[in-house]
Amino acid sequence: MLNRRHLLAAPLAVPLAASAQTARARTLRFMPQAALAVLDPVFNPSTIITTHGFCVWDTLYGADRAMRPHPQMARGHAVSADGLEWRITLREGLRFHDGEPVRGRDCVASIRRWAQRDNFGGALMRVVAELDAPDDATIRFRLTRPFPALPDALAKPGSSPCFMMPERFATLPADRPLGVDAMIGSGPWRFLPGDWVQGARAAYARNEHYVPRDEPAEAMTGGKRVHFDRLELTWIPDGGTAAAALRTGEVDWVEYPLPDLVPVLERDRGVRTQVYDPNGFLGFLRFNHLHAPFNDVRVRRAIRDLLVQPDFMQAVALPGDWQECHSTFACSLPGALEFPPAPRGPAAAERARSALRDAGYNGEPIIHINPSDFPAVTQQGRVTVAAMRAIGLNMQPLESDWATVLARRANRAAPAQGGWHLHNTNAPAATIANPAVSFVIRMNGNAAWPGWPEDPAVEAEVTAWLEAPDSEAQAAAMRRLQEKAWDSVPIAPTGLFRLRTAFRADLSGVLQAPSPMLWNLRRG
Repeated sequence: MLNRRHLLAAPLAVPLAASAQTARARTLRFMPQAALAVLDPVFNPSTIITTHGFCVWDTLYGADRAMRPHPQMARGHAVSADGLEWRITLREGLRFHDGEPVRGRDCVASIRRWAQRDNFGGALMRVVAELDAPDDATIRFRLTRPFPALPDALAKPGSSPCFMMPERFATLPADRPLGVDAMIGSGPWRFLPGDWVQGARAAYARNEHYVPRDEPAEAMTGGKRVHFDRLELTWIPDGGTAAAALRTGEVDWVEYPLPDLVPVLERDRGVRTQVYDPNGFLGFLRFNHLHAPFNDVRVRRAIRDLLVQPDFMQAVALPGDWQECHSTFACSLPGALEFPPAPRGPAAAERARSALRDAGYNGEPIIHINPSDFPAVTQQGRVTVAAMRAIGLNMQPLESDWATVLARRANRAAPAQGGWHLHNTNAPAATIANPAVSFVIRMNGNAAWPGWPEDPAVEAEVTAWLEAPDSEAQAAAMRRLQEKAWDSVPIAPTGLFRLRTAFRADLSGVLQAPSPMLWNLRRG
């Protein structure tokens, strides 16, 4: 009987194994740069949540690699002769994951919710006299003055893109995150709430009803074609473990492998690497402008001039993949103004100590928040802590997972009561490419990105750039803006770097963009 049972069972193992192999082949396993702990990309615009957002939702317009807007969910638009009325028409066949059609009123509600928390959206809404949906296929803007950058606003590629949601969710308060039940999208992937483990993994099924554009995919625009049945985002906090999982085929794509492991991966015939985004990432130290001593511009200037950018860049990027960038915009993009760096060394350290004494600093604890699970940020934060201790600051580094850092970063309280003083991070160049999209340069107080800097002179130049009547006036405003911001110091740049992404050699169609595009991909 034992032999018979064995013989009867043996044939069943073959189809089960074949079925498992087929399911594995139809599943794309992606390891993102950080854990997915929040699901609402309007409430929290960090890159991992934006990556999730582009899976679940689509946008009316999408940006190509050169940041030019193209119709995405929109079929196109018409503008009145005086530039004061825009009519955007939706493509036919657009549906949400629950089967309901995407209607003009869904888009109107989505735009309004997005604009409550996004600077570009806020700038647009300040010139909107009326925003409505005359019918199910049309969105109408009536403006108080021309706003030629309207498609650019709706095509914003990162740091809170304008995603289209069902009206019933888009009318919920923007100052509270949407929950799992609101993950009903318009995008190429359908979120699977039962498979989500907060901060560990998320899963998606191919949206069989998604209608891609009939054109090649490029960055956030074009035909978003999905060739897998299932997508899994799995967070592996240890970089060495993540690289090993890639080499064995347990995952298909690691967004940011540790730089010192990239040469090892490149020697593996089963793995390929490529530059993640040729425009790179601007690293920077963010000050909390609400609390001493960094509410004193003299201290911020001295700290900015103290930082040795190569120390930061060598900690996160390979030789040849970084450059110094003394600017508030990414030096890889047109219009960025780079300022001569101040002399470093003992003189810079003494200037910083003097500025701290003049600001009344007397050894109080300085809270630096830093993620322990985000290598492109973690190492920069540790370089900052060492540099600040060298000039006498009583540094109290708080390292935790990325989700905890994000929660504390949003806290405006005094550092001793749950707030913070300093925070290192980075931004894809495309997400800070101009004054309208850059969260880094805005200094509009309580409406600003965490750190909450305030400088009316800087904001006046942002307005001048937005309202410039021609390219010459816009370029002049851009230069004045950068000069004023450099003087006011919303951030201290730590350099421009290009990261490598790594994926299995049999995975094709990996696009270069400010965040991972989880479509256009095939196995084999």
